[in-house]
Amino acid sequence: MFCFISLDAIMKHLLETYSLVQVTWGRFFFATIVALAACAPRLRTLAVSRSPGLQLTRSVLLMSTTGVFNAGIRTTPLATATTIMFLSPILVTLLSIPMLGEKVGLRRWIGIMLGFAGACIVVRPWQEGLGGISTGVMLLLVAALLNANYQIITRKVRGDEPLTSLLYTAVAGAIVTSFLAPWFWSWPAPLDWLLLVGSGVAGGLGHLCLIRAFRAAPASVVAPFSYSSLIWATLFGFVIWGDWPDLWTWAGAAIIIGSGLYIFHRERQQHENR
Repeated sequence: MFCFISLDAIMKHLLETYSLVQVTWGRFFFATIVALAACAPRLRTLAVSRSPGLQLTRSVLLMSTTGVFNAGIRTTPLATATTIMFLSPILVTLLSIPMLGEKVGLRRWIGIMLGFAGACIVVRPWQEGLGGISTGVMLLLVAALLNANYQIITRKVRGDEPLTSLLYTAVAGAIVTSFLAPWFWSWPAPLDWLLLVGSGVAGGLGHLCLIRAFRAAPASVVAPFSYSSLIWATLFGFVIWGDWPDLWTWAGAAIIIGSGLYIFHRERQQHENR
């Protein structure tokens, strides 16, 4: 989680100077180097997917999520952006009904509604109406929805190792953004080159750590740690930009996190009872 929030902080900083496409390119291009290094001992085997169509769809969704999220954090505090992205697991539960044919019981429906209530507290549409919601927040809500679809498609991938998925998403993102980057390019300063490299390394290492974590412990142990990212986002936001979440953001975050943990707990119980 520290790696992922470090990535987000680097993106937010670079977007103050460089284009969205160029910054997104750095994230995927240098993450590809990390992925290739991780896969090197078995690259030929890992490069072959049993579900290439799903892997391509995953890659497009992750690229879209990253691009829209980066656009959103330009004008939104990092802690607020992180809190809004906590909606993704709740949206996954909602989307699993039409996309995976799963049944959601009354208790999980209550969890979903509480999660959206928490999001409303963070966004606060009652202050100026829906038209008063900032563009950045709207983009982050779209990013959360795209990320939920990405996670749903990930659940459908069968037979591929996690490193194969990591390789596909990194390489696909690097190829697409490499074609677009020359049209939006501004030559980075030496320090900014280091930050571009750091963004890819942070993203790549974050995914590698996540893969190792899920191999070392059950999902029920690993998944709740994703909410620790709010701690890092708050610290980065305060130290770099002087942003500190207000009481409404903390309250909404607590409700979203609580509902997400409850939904995850219910899903685990359902899985154990099958």
